Amino acid sequence: MRVIIQRVKSSQVEVAGVVVGKIGRGLNLLVGIADTDTEAELDWIARKCLELRLFPDPEKDSGRWDKSIQEIGGELLVVSQFTLYGDCRKGRRPSFDRSAAPEAARHLYEQFVAKLQQSGLRVETGEFGAMMQVLIDNDGPVTLLLEREASEV
Repeated sequence: MRVIIQRVKSSQVEVAGVVVGKIGRGLNLLVGIADTDTEAELDWIARKCLELRLFPDPEKDSGRWDKSIQEIGGELLVVSQFTLYGDCRKGRRPSFDRSAAPEAARHLYEQFVAKLQQSGLRVETGEFGAMMQVLIDNDGPVTLLLEREASEV
């Protein structure tokens, strides 16, 4: 499983010109599901997304990232992104052989969203499988890659 984490001032996702998910301060999560992913990867990644200290403490002027998304009461926008498993090493067209099949990916993606919702934070999503426009007001900019492969369990 791969997740691109972006700390944002705001973010929204549109499908056919209609806003389907929108957040203020928080994290934009672009989520790629591999064909080998299980609930173990979902648990680990969800916990990391919620607990990583990615926000400065406004009461301290140190600039250090001391607060998690949970501690600041931020919001999450979760967008499925099978292209995170695009392999561009050979040829001129990416291969998506490692991406999970759509039905399996949808199930795991929905489980991942449910795990994040258990935090009590506001969680918005895109539309699985749709062509989407994602507008991101990246704060920092802060962009991180979080990855957990089934073989690492």
